[in-house]
Amino acid sequence: MVVGLGPGDRECMTPQAVQAVKECDAVTGYETYLELISDLTGDKEIVSSGMRKEVDRARQALEIAEQDKTVAVVSSGDPGVYGMAGIILEVVSGKVPVEIVPGVTAASAAAASIGAPIVNDFASISLSDILTPWKQMVERIEAAALGNFVIVLYNPRSKGRPDNIKTAREVILWHRTPDTPVGIVRKANRGEEEKTITTLQDMLKSEIDMLTTVIIGNSETTVKNGCIVTPRGYIF
Repeated sequence: MVVGLGPGDRECMTPQAVQAVKECDAVTGYETYLELISDLTGDKEIVSSGMRKEVDRARQALEIAEQDKTVAVVSSGDPGVYGMAGIILEVVSGKVPVEIVPGVTAASAAAASIGAPIVNDFASISLSDILTPWKQMVERIEAAALGNFVIVLYNPRSKGRPDNIKTAREVILWHRTPDTPVGIVRKANRGEEEKTITTLQDMLKSEIDMLTTVIIGNSETTVKNGCIVTPRGYIF
């Protein structure tokens, strides 16, 4: 099983995900995510690893599953959104059955914290260029901005790539006005959540790191009563 843990708070973890972890024989995942569910794992076999070990985790999970054990590969958010679902299916390649248990992704959690910014069409783009060539990423950012999509930025800034978010903002400014609403949510539904509603012009004044989700509005997005709202097109 590939299990989505949601953004972090237990309240945002689905009952199906909780049950899946409780019923499995072994759990494998990134060490930080395993800590979030330590009360559910008990005396189960635990296989922990660090960042950038996704392929290793997938292979370890397959080895365990081939021993006729049920293994839960845990992934934050939804495992099918920048998560482990894809690599598991590629590595397993039909050798054992795979069930994917969905979870609340960061875009949904962050959006709910600041209003309704993604109630209309939106595009999600990860600013990590570890697996995606930077040139291709910039092309995607510009295409989303040109198409007037609300844009959700995952993995916006790390110590190794502090300037990707700056470039993304510059590209989006070619097609959006500086006063376009921007929501910045750090640790969405994971402990001490921090949220800021600002503008495209001023967004870089806020703290942005790997625990942050950035949502940039489209040309119709507004701020009403302290909430970011993107109209769906209803007439009233």
